[in-house]
Amino acid sequence: MSRTDSQRTDFDTVLVANRGEIAVRIIRTLRRLGLTSVAVHSDADAGARHVAEADVAVRLGPAPAADSYLHVERLLEAAERTGAGAVHPGYGFLAENAAFARAVTGAGLAFVGPPAEAIEVMGDKIRAKEAVSAAGVPVVPGGHGDDLLAVARELGMPVLLKPSAGGGGKGMRLVRDAALLAEEIEAARRTARSAFGDDTLLVERWIDRPRHIEIQVLADGSGRVLHLGERECSLQRRHQKIVEEAPSPLLDEATREAMGRAAVRAAEACGYRGAGTVEFIVAGHGTGGEHYFMEMNTRLQVEHPVTELVTGLDLVEWQLRVAAGERLPFGQDDISLTGHAVEARVCAETARVSGAGEDRRVDFLPSSGPLLLVEEPAGEGVRVDSGIATGTDVGAHYDPLLAKVVAHGPDRPTALRRLRAALRRTTVLGVETNTAFLRALLDHPDVRSGALHTGLVDADAADLVPGAVPEVVYAAAALLRQAERTPAAGAAGWADPFDAPSGWRLGGEPAATPHRLRAGGADPVTVWVTGAPGESVRVGDGQRTPARLVGAGAHEARVECGGRVFTFTHAPVPGGRWLGLDGGSWRLLDHDPVASRATAGGSGGESLTAPMPGTVTVVKAAVGEAVTAGQSLLVVEAMKMEHPITAPHDGTVTALEVAVGDTVAMDQTLATVTAGAAAGASGEER
Repeated sequence: MSRTDSQRTDFDTVLVANRGEIAVRIIRTLRRLGLTSVAVHSDADAGARHVAEADVAVRLGPAPAADSYLHVERLLEAAERTGAGAVHPGYGFLAENAAFARAVTGAGLAFVGPPAEAIEVMGDKIRAKEAVSAAGVPVVPGGHGDDLLAVARELGMPVLLKPSAGGGGKGMRLVRDAALLAEEIEAARRTARSAFGDDTLLVERWIDRPRHIEIQVLADGSGRVLHLGERECSLQRRHQKIVEEAPSPLLDEATREAMGRAAVRAAEACGYRGAGTVEFIVAGHGTGGEHYFMEMNTRLQVEHPVTELVTGLDLVEWQLRVAAGERLPFGQDDISLTGHAVEARVCAETARVSGAGEDRRVDFLPSSGPLLLVEEPAGEGVRVDSGIATGTDVGAHYDPLLAKVVAHGPDRPTALRRLRAALRRTTVLGVETNTAFLRALLDHPDVRSGALHTGLVDADAADLVPGAVPEVVYAAAALLRQAERTPAAGAAGWADPFDAPSGWRLGGEPAATPHRLRAGGADPVTVWVTGAPGESVRVGDGQRTPARLVGAGAHEARVECGGRVFTFTHAPVPGGRWLGLDGGSWRLLDHDPVASRATAGGSGGESLTAPMPGTVTVVKAAVGEAVTAGQSLLVVEAMKMEHPITAPHDGTVTALEVAVGDTVAMDQTLATVTAGAAAGASGEER
């Protein structure tokens, strides 16, 4: 490809400065266009899918992003070594880093993104609001400065704290209680400083039950700016999008056009070039045109596939063509939206429900480990953008996003139905994922009707978490596992009974054989099997249940247990796991966790353990300190997210095992809280 303006740049090789599913997706378009793709990787990603699919791969350095994907000099060296003429940043990492864009163009390469000046303007939320406001785009009331407490109090509660240099919802905090403002501002600054190197904050008035709607824009170097319709992104968890769709079920044609024109003005205000997204907040459920600019993402969005499916445009292709100096050959009147598309983000994470009643809450914790089996869906209207494959090692160094499952149909109900079915056919063994949660969310009455708002997921999350694996399923699995370990009869039709795990013993009743199984992040369950291959099964301290193997073959087995017959299929993965259970290599076919939703309450024990591998970034408590239930004691950071560790009950910190900067393993003991309030703790404000 080549630029046709005065700053001509020819390139036939493109370095993708990213990883995971977005790198794989960019490589797919490069291959279709006949361009050579260069992948980069850290040591942790040496065997990653994007490395395997690229034409050329270059090692950057160790696993930490600062030593690999964020290391500008190493990225430029990789481009020089491979003869790359352009760099595509994907999203995340350096995609919205103006200094990186300048370094790329300064090295004589094409940057597949907007000018550095546009990134600077829109990357600073304060400057961005000022720029678009001057262009006549409505903005959310807010302010900034040294005295954020005063600004927030003048706006009135509730307010939203936002890192000025941030994006993607990271570091944003909703504050409803003025008494907590100082503590929340401190935490928001800490997150902003860690994630973006800048702790400047913006405070905005919070609009209750808002819609989050964004407009995709596309601009070339001649000054032509078009909008490609909107995406509804209101289904969020802690300000992180998890389901997106196009078009929005809310907007009428007049509002759609008004927001499109506002997005074009915002892009023109910063001299934009390439693909970008202007995000708006829309008040309530009405279509009365009340929309406010939030920010502009100067990059490709995670959710861009839904726009591609309804417009028929390949956004990565047009990013490349614009970077090569080509002008857009179509106008605004040539853009039309066909059908409906919905995307769900599949992440490696475990949901844990704690508390009871109105105090119930859900924590989504990163899950890591090798992927023992990956099966992705296909079918009419189904698209999968994935960065994983069987054998991929999911670590704790990067974002937990594994893949995006997208469905397109002639209308919204068809797209939703196809997406739910596609998620049901998505299999990832080795780590826990949120696929069952996503299916339950897509079946929520308000989601079906289109009555969305950004607080819906957080409000109903506890009711959407799949139930724990029923005891009868553990029982059936243990029986099958024992049968699998029972030796087959030899040529003479005889098998040594002492080799069978049957509990048989001379002159006495058979002893029960224990099998220890674990599903996801739940506590291990011990199942006792009596007989060979099993006459009864007992889960934990429960009653014995008659059980028997009723059919077994090379690829399928059936177990009768508790009055039900369970069918298992054999996954040919050595040491594999079925249904998240350790041990054995069978997967259950007919247990649907979405159909048996329940809560899995926390243990409330005294020892506080790390919910995931990560780094301790804050320690707020000390040994001997009196604490109250729910009080934040430590913060563990993993996969770009902060996870507060709170006191399970009133009591005293009697042990503290870690300090700031310590790297911790999953389930590692962090602190101990002994029940019973210490003297002076009662009524103390914290």
